Amino acid sequence: MTATAIAVAFIFFSCGKKLSVADKLDLSKTPVQTVDSMFIVQTTDGGLQYRVEAGLMERYSTDTTTYEKFPHGVELYGYNEEGLLETMIIADDALHEQNSKSKEEKWSAFGNVVIQNILKRETMETDTIYWDRTKGEIYTDCYVRLYSPDGFMQGIGMRSDERARNSIIYKPFDSFGVVARDTTAVVIDSVNFIGPFPKK
Repeated sequence: MTATAIAVAFIFFSCGKKLSVADKLDLSKTPVQTVDSMFIVQTTDGGLQYRVEAGLMERYSTDTTTYEKFPHGVELYGYNEEGLLETMIIADDALHEQNSKSKEEKWSAFGNVVIQNILKRETMETDTIYWDRTKGEIYTDCYVRLYSPDGFMQGIGMRSDERARNSIIYKPFDSFGVVARDTTAVVIDSVNFIGPFPKK
């Protein structure tokens, strides 16, 4: 048998076995981008507007929508017009969706959600929160607790502007307020304060 015949026989034998077919890849469930230890800042006219930090970001894309998942939690910081840190939103899990056709943009946060307005010294706690950036509001239909210098409120459902400046709790129950407060007390924003703290 010649060398050519041996080569042909080898090729025929090698291609005779069926190759295994790979499983179909579902692109809607496969991230097109993955980022570890994500850190993003958004500015407007040179001024800091938002800062987002997350342990893991997974980006997915369809024909009409691009969305990011944050399975290890997310921390979002919002700054006011003077550049002061005003709002913080922290959650165990989050989803960011953006529609390429309608330009609608929406955040959803789940699990141990904490929303703080640093300047007003208010803290809200809930299980789920939605942030509609197109309309500029945050809302939920879940149970909410609100702690503020004016007292404590709890209820079902909440609506607010996206900076958490004017929060309204729907269906409140078993809430209480502060009747009297010392108007001479000095309150310091320890997050945005620059300089030595006054001596007691």
